[in-house]
This record gives sequence, C-alpha cells and structure tokens, in this order.
Amino acid sequence: MTDREADLKIAMENSIGYDYNSGIHYYIFLLLTFSCYFTTACQLKPNYETTFPSKHFGEWQRYLGDPGRTHYSSLDQINRSNVNNLKVAWTYHSGNNNTEGYLQSSPLVIDEFLYSSSPHGKVFALNAATGEEIWSFNPFAGTDKTEITRGLNYWKEGEDKRILFTAGPYLYALDAETGELVNSFGKNGKVDLTQGLGRDITGLRYQNRSPGAVYEDLVILGSLNSESLPSAPGHIRAFDVRTGEQKWIFHTIPHPGEYGYDTWEDTTAYKFIGGANNWAGMALDEEKGIAYVPTGSAAYDYYGGNRKGKNLFANSLIALDAETGERLWHFQAVHHDLWDRDLPAPPTLVNVEREGEKIPAVAQITKSGHVYVFNRVSGDTLFPVVENPVPESDLQGEEAWPTQPFPLKPPPFTRQKMTEDDVNQYSRQKDSLLNVLKRLRSGRQFIPPSVKGTLLYPGKDGGGEWGGAAWDPESGLLYVNANEMPWIIKMKERETKQVQANELATMGKRIYQANCSSCHRMDRKGSNQSGGVPSLVGLGDRKTEKDIRRIVQNGPGSMPSFSFLSDNQIKAITTFLLGKGDKNIETDSTLKYNSAQLRYHTTDGGRFLDSDGYPAIEPPWGTLNAIDLNKGEIAWKVPLGEHKELTKRGIPKTGTENYGGPIVTAGGLVFIGATKDSYFRAFDKSTGEVIWKHKLPAPGMATPVTYEVKGKQYVVTAAGGGKVTEESGGAYVAFELPNEHFK
Repeated sequence: MTDREADLKIAMENSIGYDYNSGIHYYIFLLLTFSCYFTTACQLKPNYETTFPSKHFGEWQRYLGDPGRTHYSSLDQINRSNVNNLKVAWTYHSGNNNTEGYLQSSPLVIDEFLYSSSPHGKVFALNAATGEEIWSFNPFAGTDKTEITRGLNYWKEGEDKRILFTAGPYLYALDAETGELVNSFGKNGKVDLTQGLGRDITGLRYQNRSPGAVYEDLVILGSLNSESLPSAPGHIRAFDVRTGEQKWIFHTIPHPGEYGYDTWEDTTAYKFIGGANNWAGMALDEEKGIAYVPTGSAAYDYYGGNRKGKNLFANSLIALDAETGERLWHFQAVHHDLWDRDLPAPPTLVNVEREGEKIPAVAQITKSGHVYVFNRVSGDTLFPVVENPVPESDLQGEEAWPTQPFPLKPPPFTRQKMTEDDVNQYSRQKDSLLNVLKRLRSGRQFIPPSVKGTLLYPGKDGGGEWGGAAWDPESGLLYVNANEMPWIIKMKERETKQVQANELATMGKRIYQANCSSCHRMDRKGSNQSGGVPSLVGLGDRKTEKDIRRIVQNGPGSMPSFSFLSDNQIKAITTFLLGKGDKNIETDSTLKYNSAQLRYHTTDGGRFLDSDGYPAIEPPWGTLNAIDLNKGEIAWKVPLGEHKELTKRGIPKTGTENYGGPIVTAGGLVFIGATKDSYFRAFDKSTGEVIWKHKLPAPGMATPVTYEVKGKQYVVTAAGGGKVTEESGGAYVAFELPNEHFK
C-alpha cells in the first residue's frame, strides 16, 4: 500500500460527524483529541513539508501563492530594513473602469509572465518586470456583458502551457504564451458548465469568480449561484485539462443513497434546492491528493422553511479525493444556515506543532470570526469544538437547528456581539442608533432572522471574508484581516396573487421588494453612504429600459443575475424602477408572481450605519490579526485602515471596512491593501507595526502577489476599488527597490 493510499484509508476510517451537544461528549472528545495528536503526527511527519514553497521559490505559480493557499513567499530581498525605500516600478491600466464592478483579481507569475484579469473579465499577460502587455483575451467581446474574476489556473505539460479560467457559465483554456483559445479543449476552447449537473438550470445564474484548483490533469471547480430561489445546485466537479471532459462530480446536495441525504427533511430537495456551493475557492494537498472545499449556504439564505434539516453539505469544509471526488471527511460549521454564513475563503494548509512534532493541518476562517483547525487527513479538530444551544425561530414554517458548533480555541478574531454599551460613542446620532438597536433582536450569535428585525454581528460580509488568510511557516502565525460591521436582517411575509396587465407597475414593486430591497432598500436609496449599493432613485435619468433589462438579466459586478425572472416580470420591475405608467405596455393578459415556495423574504436592513455612513458599533471597524496556531492564541491585533477625517478630530485610528487579503514574506513583512482609504501597507509580521504605506489610485481590494525576475523582487497589487468605495479603476501597481539598492 502506498503512503497516499494509507493516508486515504486513515481518512475514510475516521470520517465522522460532529455533534458534541453534551458535557459527556465534550470530555470524551477532549480525551480522544489529545490522544490522537501524537499518533497522527508520527504517521504523517515524513512528508509534511512538501506542501510549502522552498527557499528558492521566486514565482507565484498558483492562486494565492501555492496549492495550500498560504499566501507565503520565501523571498526576502524586500524586508523590514529596506521596505521604506520601495518605489513604483510600473503601472498597468487594464481598462474597462465601471462603477458597477470592481477589481478583485490576484495574479499568477510564471516564466516572467504576469497573468491576471480586468474588472470586466478581460484576461491578459504582461511582462512581469515592465508591465508591458503581451496579449489579452476578452471572453465577452461583442457583448455588453462583464464579470469580475478573482484568479486564474495554470497547467503545463512539456511545451503545452495553458491558462484555465471561467467567465460566465463557461470554462476556457488559453495558450499561455499567445492568449489564443486551445481549440482541442471542449468546443472551440470552452466548456459549457451548465451541462453535466444532473439538473436543468436553464436561465439560472451559474458562474465562478474563484479559479478552483488544478490537480495533475484535472481542474476542480465550484460555482457562484443565486442566493435567492430558484437557484442552481453547487455541486463540485472536475474536468480534464486537455479535453474539457467532465471526470467526476460531488453532490453538495446529496442524491438518494448518498451520505448526507437524510439531513434534508424533504426527500426531493436534491431536485430543486440550490446553493451549497463553493464560491470562495479551495485548497489542495498535492502530495496526499486531497482537495479541501468550503461551501456556502443553501438557497434561500435567510429562510429555510422549504429545506428543513441540517442541510449537508452546505456551510461545510469537505475533504475530497482529488482524483475521484470521493468524500473523505467533512465538518459542517453552520447547521441549517439562516444568516448567510458561507465559509468565505479558501482554507489554508498549515503545520501545527504539538510537543515538538508537526501535524499537517488545514485552517478555515469564517464570517463569524472563528478559525477551525483540522488534521488534514483524519478531519479531527486540533482544538476543542462544542455544540451549544441557540435560539429558536419565530417565523412560521421555520425550524432553526437547536445547536451550533463553537471552537474554544483560538479565540474569535472579531467581537461576537453588539450590546447597547457598544454603540459608537463618536457618532453624532448615538441616541438614534441606540433606539434602533433596542428594537432589534440582538445580544449573541445565531439569533434567527425575524419580522421584528435581527442584528447580525459580525455582518453579512464577515468577520473573515474572501481575501483569505496568510500563514507564516517560520512563526506558525496565521494573518487574517477582518470586518467589524453590524448588519440588520428584517423579514417580511410575501404576498401572492394574480396580477392583471394593468397592474404591471404594482407587480414590479412586489418583485423589487422580494428580490432587490434587501440590498437597495425599500426606499431604493441603496447604501451610498458606505459606497456599497447604488441608489436607484431617479434611475430613469441615468439608464434606459434596455440598460435595466441587461443589468437585471446579467447581474454585473457583485450584483447577482435575476435571469430566472420571466420576460413579463422583468418588464414589470423595469416599469416600476423607471416610474412609468402601465397603460400602454404590451404584455400577457395575466401574470402570476412566483413566490418560489418561500413564505418570507428580507426587506430593508443592510449595514447598520449612522447618517454620516459610519458603523453603528464602536471602533475598530477593520483589523489585521496574527493568530498563533500552535498555542491557539491571538498574538496581536491592530486597526487596518483609517478615516482621516476622524483622526483629525482626535479619534484613535478606527480601521475601515476591507476586502482582499494579505501576503506574508520571509523578509518579515505582511503586505495588504483591502482598505477604503486606498493605502497599500507593509506591516512588521512580528509586531503588527505599519512600517510602510503607499497611496494607490483606487483601493486595493484584492490579494497582492510578490515574485522575482532577474534577481529583483517585485510586489504587485490590483487597485480597483468598488463595492464599498466610490472610487473604481482597473490599475495594477508594481513596487520595487531602487536600482541603487543593488550597487
């Protein structure tokens, strides 16, 4: 038996569920956990280092640095002693600036080529030392569709070098040197991902912003699906990198006879439930042949009356045999999710020290601000996890799961509740914020959504988010940036009725309330104070009917597609948004509003802000955290970002809402953009001190990269803004040490 076969056998033998809902179970769990620490370490020690880059690593060949998504580089030419000398080496403008989207892409650097994408989905190759464009490919050429991509995949066999990426519902393969389609792949260079799911998803949203992972001759993909209903299923699939042929599928919503099928009360759930998808990306242990796949919630996010049960494999970290798609083990972080608590980022492959031995582990951050740490092969938790009782739902037809898992170590890297004592003391509207808070259900984690209104803290976007965590193998520290933003979830019971043609605008209003108001608000004013969601007031002055139809159908930027709406429903919502009458509109004689089997939907809510656009909670609002995974402790925490207008008032640095992740280097540095203030910063990785910063042309809301070309180290970040800022762009900015440094 090979080492890999032995490892997989161990994983299968130890594949268990996680229900520690009594004190006895908890203490038994502790005994079992600690008794297996050293056994596991001895079994796996010989090959634990093979996941991580060597000292001579000078490229950035994989998304987020390596298959383990460590965000780590062994380069140290740029270090604590000289980082203050960094200057701009080059700037590349990828074009297509548009406030409806933003730039999230983290590049690859291979053979002195830098590969990445624009805010609207154009893929390109640059000279990594000069920023000169070598080629570009636009998958949306000749259309008005656009889409953001967070990263790409690279595969090589001899002289056959390919860039693999997704755009819309397609998987593409390009020649890495020319940018031309590989016509032998799929049909003329692309594969239709809407096929092969075992379900007809015609008209439903199906795309993937994260690149998945390449394992040998397979590219493994998740998907980005609608979080409303109807929605496509989030099954995980692998495709042949040469031909595009689908090789295996793992059903995240189990079919009859499959593990987890009985966690759905409705035995037909696999036929209609959507979501439970991997939109955040995945990690890969190439030596062991295991893919670690985190998933999001099942649709609909905030009401699950039509999906009663635990809902495997939603909100789970799943270890899959990368060659076959077979489940090895799993852990569900949220049972029957009602809070949009998707696992928001790829997990990170790490090594955890126990009594001088190193255990290969996988760390998963969460939106709630927790870090779960597991043995990579067995799935055993390396720190205690307990199931605690949580409140019931008061919505009719809803059955919230009675317990939820909580890791006891490391401690959360965000606060876990917001009380009246936590209301922002610097706000000029403190009293009104306090009054709003008093009307909400609040005070702890996992309070179900309600008609009264529920405070979600940390908010819908985390806590931890898609930028992910960086791991330093030298110190064992995990670096995570976090948001400290409260959100409000308020539910409303749906109305269902027959709608006549002369009630088209009224029907459009109902559709808007059901599908759009949770982001754009009932008054259509959006959340421009935070730069998050544009106002739709006076939309007719800015957009034509054709523009609105395109936006609703395609879902540009971070907005989901609503292509599942019928032509008449889209016409109705367009009529409502333009404020037109309905007398002269041609339509069917009768229209029926489809409630999609859901009794409730979200209304109003969003970020909990004061009228100046600042969070209702006391600062800090954004942090960078260093977590010691060996001890299960937070080593340091510092604010990330600054509102200068508040600093001038004498308020300590508050941090800002942030998107995009960090990288860590052997030079003693953590580089991160992510903040609303447009600064790109270098932190001392041991202390959290800011030792360099540079103002970007727009906020750097993507994860940076670092690499070496001809003996010179570069650091590159995308500067695209968007989402929570008014600034947007498509720039990539590279930094280097001045030439005199090398004399």
